[in-house]
Amino acid sequence: MKCPYCDSENTKVIDSRSYSEGYSIKRRRACNDCKKRFTTYEKVEEVPFYVVKKDNSREKFDREKVMKGLIRATVKRNISMEALETFILDIEKQLQNSLNNEISTRDLGELIMEKLKYLDEVAYVRFASVYKDFKDIKSFIEIVEDIKKR
Repeated sequence: MKCPYCDSENTKVIDSRSYSEGYSIKRRRACNDCKKRFTTYEKVEEVPFYVVKKDNSREKFDREKVMKGLIRATVKRNISMEALETFILDIEKQLQNSLNNEISTRDLGELIMEKLKYLDEVAYVRFASVYKDFKDIKSFIEIVEDIKKR
């Protein structure tokens, strides 16, 4: 590993820790030449996963798009960014473990909604209202009654 300060390859690992709930490793390193310290992260290389849109075009799965949607749905809710990160990691893990390397936007939305229902009911209704493109109050009532049945 090259030192980001002096480009020396004479570095050593000082400390290694599990990071992001065991999905990656955080290593603290020191350069033997310039004596500066730096941190590196190691993550398993994953097979690219694609989302098939309504027009049948394919787009690489973008966790940031999912995060933006979750942040909008959970605004002013007592849900930490760490909980949202874990939520997305669970989604990614489920997608990676499937036998397919593609998922439709419809199925991805349903998967997110199903998990969101158990994380926060208000966020679930907010996400569903955008995802399902509610046109009237009846749609809201139906989704709230569905939550009540649980």
